[in-house]
Amino acid sequence: MIAVTAGHIGSAGGVVGVTDTETPGSALPEGVPMSTAYVIVTLFAAAFVGFSAVSVFTRAKWVVEPITSYGVPQAWWNWLGAAKAAGAAGLVAGLFWTPIGVAAAIGLVLYFLGALLTVARARSYGHLAFPALYLAPVVASLALLS
Repeated sequence: MIAVTAGHIGSAGGVVGVTDTETPGSALPEGVPMSTAYVIVTLFAAAFVGFSAVSVFTRAKWVVEPITSYGVPQAWWNWLGAAKAAGAAGLVAGLFWTPIGVAAAIGLVLYFLGALLTVARARSYGHLAFPALYLAPVVASLALLS
């Protein structure tokens, strides 16, 4: 069973008393404080990627025009949005069961590396920053976990 307990702001400004009780497969030992930075970065990454998924599902013009120019078939858009949405949900779930978060982060890293390759293949080098911006907080979340 997973129990995340809330704490209070300590004198050094960090959250005191936030712990994750170990469950089978959890990377955090019994009673070890969960990193505040990890929680914040992971929630930001999940929200950012979730926003990207919604943007694909709603066919936002600023998303549709570039991916069309990159040669991404319209038949793939819902699947790409679903992959992002699942990854975002997996990051949040990973706050409660670490292996899911790790799997979601790895999947999103692979997704955004593929997006970087797609943009580069389309020779839209000025757009490489966009998938990189989504990739960065996911990588940071994974790095803070270790």
